[in-house]
Amino acid sequence: MTKDLNEISDKLKAVLQKHKTVFKVTSEKPENYQVSGTIPTMQGKQKVDGIYFASVVPKPKDIRFYFFPLYTHKEQIDPLLSDDTRKLLKGKTCFHVKHLTPEIEANLQQLTDKAVQLYQQDNWLIKE
Repeated sequence: MTKDLNEISDKLKAVLQKHKTVFKVTSEKPENYQVSGTIPTMQGKQKVDGIYFASVVPKPKDIRFYFFPLYTHKEQIDPLLSDDTRKLLKGKTCFHVKHLTPEIEANLQQLTDKAVQLYQQDNWLIKE
């Protein structure tokens, strides 16, 4: 288990970077790493160049992992949340990560892998 926030941030970015071929990095600043799709689509009532997927946002006491598939595909993603990962969830789509175990990291990777698959089925992401 790691409690080092820089290491947690790097590991969460790596979860997203596993699928770097389907994402466009829309922000790569120290205060926000954000990825979106590359296919133009509707997001709410407006057309966007690519639908928002996730962000890694360092804060003073934790790392926030904003994961939009929990909003867009709740029925398919929510059952995959482990109990430990669910404890980190604040609100609908934001995980507050103060410590990262290999099990939580693996669960977040599983959620991301499934979400990429779902977004591809909806033609929101290109196929890998």
